[in-house]
Parts: sequence; C-alpha cells; structure tokens
Amino acid sequence: MASPDNGSVALEISENGIATVSFYHPAQNSLPSALLAQLVDKINEAGSNVETRVIILKSEGSRTFCAGASFDELLQIKDKEQGAEFFSGFAQVINACRKSPKIIIGRIQGKAVGGGVGLAAAADYCLATEAALVKLSELAIGIGPFVISPAVIRKIGLQAFSQLTIRASDFQTAYWAMEKGLYNEVYATIDELDLAVDALTQKLASYHPEALHGLKEILWEGTGDWDELLRHRAAISGELVLSEFTQAALKGFLQNKNRL
Repeated sequence: MASPDNGSVALEISENGIATVSFYHPAQNSLPSALLAQLVDKINEAGSNVETRVIILKSEGSRTFCAGASFDELLQIKDKEQGAEFFSGFAQVINACRKSPKIIIGRIQGKAVGGGVGLAAAADYCLATEAALVKLSELAIGIGPFVISPAVIRKIGLQAFSQLTIRASDFQTAYWAMEKGLYNEVYATIDELDLAVDALTQKLASYHPEALHGLKEILWEGTGDWDELLRHRAAISGELVLSEFTQAALKGFLQNKNRL
C-alpha cells in the first residue's frame, strides 16, 4: 500500500468470502500509474483467492468515485512509449476485471470522470448514488476515451457513448447512466447505497461458486481480443497526450481546478 499522500489501494476479504478492493488518492481519487498497477494486483489477488465469492470495487471518500487519469502524471510524459505505458495501466485494470473469475460489484458513491467511467463499466454490476454523475472529458483535453471505449460501449451502446464523448464538458446524471445501462441501481444516499451493496453481496456470496463463474464467462463473451485491442488503444492515447494542444489543456485544467 502506498502512503496516503501518494494514494493507496487495499484488499479485505471477509469471513463469508466478500472481497473489497478499495482505492484512494487525495486528488479526487485520480489514478496515477502506481495505483493502477496496485489495482491490477489486488483485483487479481482477490480473484485467485479460493475463499473469495464476490468482489466489491470501491473508492474512499464521499464526493468522487474516480476522476480518471492523473493529470499531474500526464504532464510528465515525454515520449509515446511512456504515454502508451501509462494508458496501458487503465487497460490492465479493465482486463483484470474482465478476466477475474469472480463477479465484481461496483460501488459508485460519487462522480465518475474519464477513466472512472471505464472502471464502472468494467464492473459486472454497478450500484450508485444520485450524486454519481458521469462525464467523458477526454476530447476537451485533446485525447479520446480510446482505452475505455470498448468497456463503456459494451455497457451503454454506441449512441449513448457518442453523447457522453461528444458532450465532453457536460455531466450526465446517475439516472441517465442507469437508463443507458452503466448503473444497475441508484440510491439517494451513501448509507442506502452501502446497505444495498451489503445485501446484494451477502446474497451472491451464498450462491454456488461455479454458477457465478459460469455467469461471469457469459457476461464477458466475445471480449477475448481485448488484451491486444486495449494495448493498441493505449498507444493512440499515449501519442496524442504529447501534443501541444493536450499539454496546454492539461495545464489549464490544473490551474483552474475545474475538472469536476
């Protein structure tokens, strides 16, 4: 686990087999490469543990589920290889969720932006609060949601993805996200959300593990090429982030602090 200033990722497994993978970063739960790598490790660890029946993916705090990529780190990228490596971090998290043998429940307590939307889409079932607005802001900073697009389109379809991408400066409501299929349930408060997550995961933990594994395989049918596909998409983003347009846009977002 990293220090609080650099963020952290934790894994806890309860006696009845509910594994909770949680992450935190002081910059609105944004994800630098070190945390992305830790997320992959913890998701894999939870999935490979024979005691695990179901996994909860969540972040800490009450305001923001995940603000996506770390803008500070994006500004430090000096060449396309470095850029591809950074965006491959999101690809690896999505693929870890995809290939996990366990059902993953997303707990989305607040806003999800960019890669945060991708994390929600990588979960098998999402519960959220009314405050869990969504936005794909990548076009506004000169890149696109290339790495996460397969996961997002798989959940909400091309038309809704087009709206979310082209309206890069606009948040969509949690109820919009539920109507389109990103979220499965929406609750008024975090307390209600947590009660619902607990009830659902307790129930899932009581089901036949092999039946849950079989369901997981069905849910991700047709995605066997995603290792290569997402690596290719990461390379596209990694090259675009080097442009003067994107570097200037990133600096503007950091100065104005208007990301969320």
